[in-house]
Amino acid sequence: MRVYSADNQLIGEFGEERRSFTRIHEVPQLMKQAILSAEDERFYQHSGVDYVGVLRAAVGNLVSGHARSGASTITMQVARNFFLSSEKTFSRKFNEALLAFKIEHTLSKDQILELYFNQIYLGQRAYGFAAAAQAYYGKSLNQLTVSEMAMLAGLPKAPSAYNPIVNPARAKLRQQYVLRRMRELNFITADQYEVARNEPLKLARPTMDVSQPGQYVAEMVRQAMYERYKDAAYTQGFRVFTTLDSEHQRWAYDALRAGLIDYDRKQGYRGPESFVDVAGMEGDEQAEALDDALSEIRDSGDMQAAIVLSAKPSEVRAYMRGGRVAVIKGSGLDFARRSLGGRVSANQQLRRGAVIRVRANAKGYWEIVQMPEVEGAFVSVDPRTGAVRALVGGFDFNRSGFNHVVQAWRQPGSTFKPFIYSAGIERGITPATFINDAPLTVPSDVGGQKWEPKNDDGKFA
Repeated sequence: MRVYSADNQLIGEFGEERRSFTRIHEVPQLMKQAILSAEDERFYQHSGVDYVGVLRAAVGNLVSGHARSGASTITMQVARNFFLSSEKTFSRKFNEALLAFKIEHTLSKDQILELYFNQIYLGQRAYGFAAAAQAYYGKSLNQLTVSEMAMLAGLPKAPSAYNPIVNPARAKLRQQYVLRRMRELNFITADQYEVARNEPLKLARPTMDVSQPGQYVAEMVRQAMYERYKDAAYTQGFRVFTTLDSEHQRWAYDALRAGLIDYDRKQGYRGPESFVDVAGMEGDEQAEALDDALSEIRDSGDMQAAIVLSAKPSEVRAYMRGGRVAVIKGSGLDFARRSLGGRVSANQQLRRGAVIRVRANAKGYWEIVQMPEVEGAFVSVDPRTGAVRALVGGFDFNRSGFNHVVQAWRQPGSTFKPFIYSAGIERGITPATFINDAPLTVPSDVGGQKWEPKNDDGKFA
């Protein structure tokens, strides 16, 4: 289901999971080998848990001092994707291993690989490698080159971090790793490796994407369509047109965010959003850890998430998605300067590993900003027709889907004002009309009680 503005701009999509179920015997041998090289080279030898891999991961984690490798086999990933959550706890890992043994006892290796091949999420709404081949390259599996197969095989570890559309530099590094593993395992020849390693990245043209900040309206439409059509709303390919004006919607979105940011900025900088442990990490290991951490944090408009690499009173360097480094100096530090000193608590200090928000200002320089805690809403309606021209239900739909326009309760007094004002305007009262605010007593016929209206402050004007 796609939701559009009145002027045909896409504001939302629902119910779309790109899937293309493929039998394992239809998968090219090189595609299977690329997956095994990246995820589980001993898949056909172990019984669900690779003890050699567990030992290797344990030694690697011990040497590095960080839990960077979990030694999950393909069977364990199938167990997690179908039956468990992705929380990183010992109990989940234990249940994952038990389920892996059960799956291995019940299904053949090819059946397990087929489940993995078609179920794993690979970014761009694509589930399974056949769907991913279409999403990224616009090709079927049989048309992929070795280079493209290696790129797709590198995605399961972190689809957002290694997405070649969003993060081409990081995706290329992951692809090179998979190609090296394929060569080491003799799945490809030296000539194939050299050709694949040097093949330029050629992606398919991106599919239509949401181009307007209308998520709150899109969600209102989704609820209305589901109420009327139930599950068919997601499967019948509906195109829903709203009364929104895309220009008005953009202005409303920008104005609301600017107002809330300006208000929040006056309250001062609260400190980093969280912290990531990167002690002792350098080079590719550090970049991989930072990309993994950033993959779990959504950007908000032009406010981008970044992780501090170094912090001095004169300069802060912060790592951003794709390996970019934002260097913040001078006035870009003004808002958060207090957090660069030693007079704040540890959780407010800007130091290595701190997760912050940065954006490029009007002059193109980076500055430190923060997500406002205050919320707000904006709605504009055509008084002649009642058509909603713009509606923004909050600062960021991804942070909170609560729609402050239609879901928040109003103060009864403020809600009633339009009716009072309308009655006054109907009788000729204007904003320039003076009203006598002298003390007043209104007699009552019921019980002889008198009514005396009073102002909040007890004063009269």
